[in-house]
Amino acid sequence: MKLTIERKTPDSQGRQILLLTRYDGTFINEKGKREKKRKRQSLNLYIYHTPKDKSQRDHNRKTLDLAEKIRAKALVELAKNKHHFESEEKLKQSFVKFMQSIIDEKEKTGSISNHSIWASALIHLKRYTKTNDLSFEDMTVNLLKGFKHYLSNEAVTKSKKLLSKNTASSYFNKIRASINQAHRFGIIKQNPVHQVPGIKPEQNKRNYLIDSEITAISRTECRYDVLKRAFLFSCLTGIRWSDIQKLTWQDIHISDDGYRAIFSHKKTAYQQYLDLPQDALKLMGEPQKPEERVFKKLKYSAYMNVAISRWMMEAGITKNITFHCARHTFAVRMLTHGHDIYTVSKLLGHSELKTTQIYSDIIELKRKQAMQSLPSIFQ
Repeated sequence: MKLTIERKTPDSQGRQILLLTRYDGTFINEKGKREKKRKRQSLNLYIYHTPKDKSQRDHNRKTLDLAEKIRAKALVELAKNKHHFESEEKLKQSFVKFMQSIIDEKEKTGSISNHSIWASALIHLKRYTKTNDLSFEDMTVNLLKGFKHYLSNEAVTKSKKLLSKNTASSYFNKIRASINQAHRFGIIKQNPVHQVPGIKPEQNKRNYLIDSEITAISRTECRYDVLKRAFLFSCLTGIRWSDIQKLTWQDIHISDDGYRAIFSHKKTAYQQYLDLPQDALKLMGEPQKPEERVFKKLKYSAYMNVAISRWMMEAGITKNITFHCARHTFAVRMLTHGHDIYTVSKLLGHSELKTTQIYSDIIELKRKQAMQSLPSIFQ
């Protein structure tokens, strides 16, 4: 790599513009001839091609001396990877391709749902900007502010509904994370993310059952016995509907301490190892052929949702309970009974601890116990 001072052809007044030229190897052109790779940058300086008097000669001497100092400084900066040419080249690189490389890596190492959020975030960015190729130079504060407004007020789902606040927040955070990574890699020097706050997510209310309510529904008849057993099984294990529905007897293994379910999450594709409590084993019934499903005839339908609602009403529970609430019940129950959040996160199969932390905010019992545990100051 080489930096030199070049002089342009004299203009009509005999002045030559000075250029800082960077040579960076060679390449073969379209005609098959080898050419030098070079980039030129005007220094906004000029000298006289043929100085006519002392003032012009002095001008040339001072200008060439200044140009040489600029060249020397550029060499130092280039060695530190901070030269303007380097930054300019990086800024012109494709942000879309950079983010796509992150998405591809997420597909290999992350969960299916997390990869889907990353991919959707990029799709919406392309829709907003109406282009498939954005450079890092394009990712300005104004663009981020506009994209934030678009996600919050204009972006729609496949069913033409506005994005939920939490979905908009997730998409915007993925774009911000990509820019932050580019900043860490030194591709951009100024990080626009610092000037554009994220979209604050909403805390969705998560309904769950307490121990007395679980006991109540266990003693109450449900129209579909398989639904009742599967729901209670989820309350005891935290396994989601999709994984319970496809659970087969060959997924149930005998371990030294009892029975263990070994299966791959449909949502995350991760393999899960889960030791089953005795109550859960009772709900499964007698073992059948290895390929048969544990909860046969369990199908998702509107009838099942109605059956859950009626079952809850018969048990005296007025909360809006869906099948997924059984998973919430398991999480809250484990935390309420003193198990640490890291263990609960692993049992739920969460890829990130922050996903589990949402349950910590809904354990009112622990809060009450903490406030009532202090001794009286009047005794």
